[in-house]
Amino acid sequence: MPPLRTALLQSSGRSGSVDDNLAALDEAAARAAAAGARLLVCPELFLTGYAIGDAVPELAEPADGPAARTIAAISVRHGIAIHYGYPERAGEAVFNAAQLIGPDGAPLANYRKTHLYGGFEEKWFTPGEQPVVQAELDGVRVGLLICYDVEFPENVRAHALAGTELLLVPTALMHPYTFVAESVVPVRAFESQLHIAYVNRAGREGEFDFAGLSCLAGPDGTVRVRAGRGEELLVGEADPGLLAASRAANPYIEDRRPGLYGSLV
Repeated sequence: MPPLRTALLQSSGRSGSVDDNLAALDEAAARAAAAGARLLVCPELFLTGYAIGDAVPELAEPADGPAARTIAAISVRHGIAIHYGYPERAGEAVFNAAQLIGPDGAPLANYRKTHLYGGFEEKWFTPGEQPVVQAELDGVRVGLLICYDVEFPENVRAHALAGTELLLVPTALMHPYTFVAESVVPVRAFESQLHIAYVNRAGREGEFDFAGLSCLAGPDGTVRVRAGRGEELLVGEADPGLLAASRAANPYIEDRRPGLYGSLV
């Protein structure tokens, strides 16, 4: 099976302007497709911006809302799958969510962040309850988490046990926590034997100073591509062949002894 060529869009877009962010997404999708990518991954809450304060309820949309339909059209126009973060309205609840739309414009998966971070998120969002959300893209099993979720090893291991091969993690990682992007994410990829596309915001937005450092980490613990601190579009490959070889050499999943781990829950 050929590698899944994956583009990582490190950008904060324009806070509070869905139209501007959709235009930026369209332009990034064109560049990613021209580079041969089949998947474009955007940061956490890319659709609206992260530091939107009390505009969260106003900017939140259903999973099948107007922005989703526009992004589906962008996917079809450029022949590329798009994964983007957004505030999802579902009844009276609002979730910090991420949606994957296929290159044919069909919705493939929608995930709601299960571990909310800090007072801002806890004030405006309801935590999700489904820990493992997956989809198939070009024969690769893709899983979804968001930001803080990846800092819990249980979340990533649950994906590994469910067969996830490429884990998409849009994030809004801030200073001074650069060690998460630099160290934690590659270790998560190694200890659970999967690829992780970790895609951050960049620059200052309101009270938040985002760290950049987006990366595509491989199951061998190496970082295939790494962004700097500014806006950037990276392209790397999630290689099923590398994954198979790494899992054979590092059989953590097979060597587990779940009977010893009862105290963890």
